[in-house]
Amino acid sequence: MKKYEIAKSDNGIRLDKLLFKLMLDAPSSVVYKSLRKKRVKVNGKRVTDGSARLSAGDRLELYINDEFFGETKAPAWESCAVTPEFVYEDENIAAMFKPSGLPSQDMPERPGYSLESGFRKILLGRGELEPCGAYIPSLCHRIDRNTSGLVLAAKNREAHEIIADKIKSKEIRKFYICRVEGELKPKSADIRGYITKVGQNRFKFSKSDADGGKAAALSYRVIGKERGSNLVEVELYSGRTHQIRAVMAYLGCPIAGDIKYGAKRREGGYQELRAHKIKFEFKSDGGILEYLNGREFEYGEH
Repeated sequence: MKKYEIAKSDNGIRLDKLLFKLMLDAPSSVVYKSLRKKRVKVNGKRVTDGSARLSAGDRLELYINDEFFGETKAPAWESCAVTPEFVYEDENIAAMFKPSGLPSQDMPERPGYSLESGFRKILLGRGELEPCGAYIPSLCHRIDRNTSGLVLAAKNREAHEIIADKIKSKEIRKFYICRVEGELKPKSADIRGYITKVGQNRFKFSKSDADGGKAAALSYRVIGKERGSNLVEVELYSGRTHQIRAVMAYLGCPIAGDIKYGAKRREGGYQELRAHKIKFEFKSDGGILEYLNGREFEYGEH
């Protein structure tokens, strides 16, 4: 028999979802058979309904063979050397600045090197991360490795689900600042079309979905002008890969430094694109994050 206590970060998690995370080597048939055979107890009572919600502090007893639990190894993030810059933080979430060149999340060729890994390492050192929990604090969205800017992360499962839902329903708005080559005309516009992958880590924007692209939408407005370039604020309405970069290239004004999308080659640096502002505009209940409604976080000067 194995015993667990439900971590604070897992408050509200479904029983079957937790079992899948604990029983790493078990097929789904074994997980559901264990429930049917009454081999799972919660607070001393046998539970057969996998959709049952668990609360922090609940005691879980599993009468299941050890072979299905697998061996746990120290995660790569425990030795991460990245130290995140926090723009905002509370008991549920954090807003962090990601510099250009740093991945949002670990990449296969370099585990333990990302903003997310650095976030987890910091929380572990403070005693705010419960290693026994099924939910490990995570980023709620990503930005490209070579793009800098604000990223939201959640410290518990409930906060993560709320942020993901609010981003999907456009109740969390994301704004970017970029410098583009040339002069955008008109000075402001809503752009809607489709993003299609056209090569190794490269995408194309078009107004037609003839190539089976994914719907994409954004708006922009020119907020500054210098010789040969415009400073532009962009609001994303969809989260397609390389969306801003592909759209600006389509408009004939690639982002400065973005050689992949047609910008002129220059000395060093990354493309001039930064996720600079996040606004919380809830139209429905924000649950444990309702206190964020009406707030906004911003990083850096224009």
